[in-house]
Amino acid sequence: MQNPIQRLVYTVGQRTYSQLPLIGGSAAVIATKVQPMMAQQSTRQSSSSVLATESSNKGMIILNRPKALNAINLEMVRKIYKHLKKCEKSKSLLIIKGTGDKAFCAGGDVRALVDAGPTDESKSFFREEYTTNALIGNYKIPYIAIIDGITMGGGVGLSVHGKYRVATDRTMFAMPETAIGLFPDVGGSYFLPRLQGKLGLYLGLTGYRLRGADAYYAGIATHYCDSSKIPELETALLNCPDADDVPELLEKFHTQPEKPFSLQPVLEQINKNFAADSVEGILENLENDGSDWAKKTLATLRKMSPTSMKVTYRQLELGSQLSLTQCLIMEYRLAVRHLEDRADFKEGVRALLIDKDQQPKWQPAQLSEVTEEHVQWFFRKLPDTEELKLK
Repeated sequence: MQNPIQRLVYTVGQRTYSQLPLIGGSAAVIATKVQPMMAQQSTRQSSSSVLATESSNKGMIILNRPKALNAINLEMVRKIYKHLKKCEKSKSLLIIKGTGDKAFCAGGDVRALVDAGPTDESKSFFREEYTTNALIGNYKIPYIAIIDGITMGGGVGLSVHGKYRVATDRTMFAMPETAIGLFPDVGGSYFLPRLQGKLGLYLGLTGYRLRGADAYYAGIATHYCDSSKIPELETALLNCPDADDVPELLEKFHTQPEKPFSLQPVLEQINKNFAADSVEGILENLENDGSDWAKKTLATLRKMSPTSMKVTYRQLELGSQLSLTQCLIMEYRLAVRHLEDRADFKEGVRALLIDKDQQPKWQPAQLSEVTEEHVQWFFRKLPDTEELKLK
């Protein structure tokens, strides 16, 4: 039986995680006075991949696949969605977190999607995942995501659209999809263009990793808290008498990071070079820049799927003018098309995960060969019966 850790493309397993571009269930009902240690104990004792815990009028979702860095699959998405809907009607706030200290959620089992191809189950994963993202983005009660540890792909979708996102010194955020022939989904077309300047486009194209406080500086997180204080924060939230007190409580635990934003020295260059009106223009700008940072960024981009970069550029350009719901509908079309052989997704997974040769053979291989017709194909509407339906 295949090790589930080896089935994850983005980050799961040290080997796969380290070789991405380096530029960058059952419910446990708890008494009113909740101590996080009790929740952790029930987590360890349960084999359920998602724990839905409840405390008086508070809800908590715990992603419980620590050996797979809490990566999500279709079964987990369905459990998460079900509990979110329940808590929205019956609770005053909801907390979502991951088991262990390594990851909030490292992404999704995308190799399984590639292995299956454009099947109903593969499409169901994207459809139900994006439906969950939309629910989080429009959640009616305070939603607090504790993004302690690795937060990538599907993990980003479970956090970034929520009202409150708490980063820690162990946070590591990235959207590395262009490296595997995919695109920054789970609402990436909505939140990335809304980051400062051209930072979102830079993160989406390069897969640069934001570590610790960088997630807060970039706007991915709304608060920053030392990881040693997280259990205390959880206790305070679960014992919070009024949901209206959540902002003040989070502010109490928020600490100003000691280190400055690691990208601060190059933000001006990012804004200048990534302001081009095409991916080719960005590469040309970087070549003309000539700095060490520009050379490293250029080298990173040249490893990515040319098609994925052009699709990502168009996706974020369009997404800047769309609502989250509209972005997710667009992204579902892109996801369905990426399951087809005409996309680079299958080849990216082969090179990074299956054969592990780190030598993807992108088709087309050059940016200049990626035609406008090819890019537009990804964005075409699906038949009405197949479109993502969101309220």
